[in-house]
Amino acid sequence: MAIELKVPGFPESVADGTILKWNKKPGEAVRREEPVVEIETDKVVFEVPAPSDGVLEDILEPEGTVVVSGQLIGHLRVGETVVPHSEPEQVSAAAGAAGRAAFATPSARRLIEEHGLDLDNIPASGSGNRVLKEDVLRVIEQPRQAPAVEQPQPTRPTAAPVELASQTPAANLEGRPERRVTMTRLRARIAERLVEAQQTAAILTTFNEINMQPVMALRTRYRDEFEKQYGVRLGFMSFFVKAVVEGLRRFPELNASIDGTDIVYHGFFDIGIAVSSPRGLVVPILRDADQLGVAEIETRIGEFGHKARDASLSMEDITGGTFTITNGGVFGSLLSTPILNPPQSGILGMHKIQERPVAENGAVVIRPMMNVALSYDHRLVDGREAVQFLVTVKDMLEDPARLLLGV
Repeated sequence: MAIELKVPGFPESVADGTILKWNKKPGEAVRREEPVVEIETDKVVFEVPAPSDGVLEDILEPEGTVVVSGQLIGHLRVGETVVPHSEPEQVSAAAGAAGRAAFATPSARRLIEEHGLDLDNIPASGSGNRVLKEDVLRVIEQPRQAPAVEQPQPTRPTAAPVELASQTPAANLEGRPERRVTMTRLRARIAERLVEAQQTAAILTTFNEINMQPVMALRTRYRDEFEKQYGVRLGFMSFFVKAVVEGLRRFPELNASIDGTDIVYHGFFDIGIAVSSPRGLVVPILRDADQLGVAEIETRIGEFGHKARDASLSMEDITGGTFTITNGGVFGSLLSTPILNPPQSGILGMHKIQERPVAENGAVVIRPMMNVALSYDHRLVDGREAVQFLVTVKDMLEDPARLLLGV
């Protein structure tokens, strides 16, 4: 009996997707829940699992085809014998190879194909024994074991300088290769949204600096006990999320959005946390961040990081959001002006913590300081609210007891 393989339903914000890769060929065995095909949208790459054990009967839509929700893309014949009992060793090896192929991320597989590598020889560091892009890059960057062959040095040309100057531009460009690749849907969508934000919103940025010593002292004091009790590392982001939620309570315009001629004030706090993935920047959402404890925030952020590296973020993980926090400091950024994530009206940029002299009570002292930047939509948010919001975040972090007391 043949059953249909269809594209899963997309959320309203996603119109279509592109078939990125078929992990199986017609006639190959498929096990239940094994990823059969990967579909890339402008937000994530997600895998379509097999609904049952069987054999892939046919592929109706090849790789590169744009598909929509519910579209029929192939058939799976169930009731077939997936593992022949007559050749257990050979089948076991084939199944192992197929399993490894299914557990390499799309970006990793592209690198493997480009460099002609063997997937079975690449150590996996991702969850579920999945090979990540970083694993492939480590193999590529390893020095070659083959002995170097000494190449004869070319003799210097004896032509006069005037003859060298007469070479054509094409000759001068020899040995300078270029590589042209098609922009991924995610990168194209990022570019589209950034341009949209610049063209439709009146973006203005205000800056401040935060003395991080109180938060750092608090982390040092409770870090080991916190990790022992909750099994997760105590980072800075949970403090910023808590401070941002308090600021949004006081200045709801920064938690609102513009819809036509209406202003939509959101009665919830869904905070987007920008994280880097092999495919580009993604922004998973902390739902109802005001109801989460510090340990819950740290746990979910850690899960988002793993999912981003494994290319396993779901639509639900990255859809929506009322405000965004981005941390360029992890890459060494000292100061930047973040761009809004439409239709949100605010985004907070964190930066590198750097020791520098500051004046306190008439004396110069050395403190670990962080520059912070708030970009906001001036159509909705006035400068007064934006500055006071950022001051609120600063006050909460420089006196963390305020986060507990709400003052």
